[in-house]
Amino acid sequence: MLRRRVWSDDDGNAPLEFILGGLILLVPLVYLVVALGIIQEQSLGVESGARHIARAVATAPDADTARQRADAVARAIADEYGIHPDRLDVAMTCRPAGECPRAGATLVVTIATRASLPLAPAVLGIDRLASVPVSASAAAKISRVWGDG
Repeated sequence: MLRRRVWSDDDGNAPLEFILGGLILLVPLVYLVVALGIIQEQSLGVESGARHIARAVATAPDADTARQRADAVARAIADEYGIHPDRLDVAMTCRPAGECPRAGATLVVTIATRASLPLAPAVLGIDRLASVPVSASAAAKISRVWGDG
């Protein structure tokens, strides 16, 4: 009779255990999905930005227009992909080395930023520590007659 009473005291705990176990497993999984989504969005943004800036500069008629186009594309990418404009680092180099951009060179555009993880507090710089660096590069060949027109 004592054995039957011990077993009967456990009735009704399965739904509570299911809910508690589900929450313990579900919350980190949702956080992971959201964090990976943010990192993927930022990765797509820098890749798209590098490609479009390289193309915009390579097809510009002169250096001033190229600079204006690069700035406009960088602002558009920052707005579209939710990247803070101050955290967007754009670097342009030409191969072979020399003044960049110039006629006949291969332009390499590299964009880098940091994707901040969600729910990271700005206390003691934790938000900067809880971020993932993302970067992308793209190359475009500049015409030999670039800047002559």
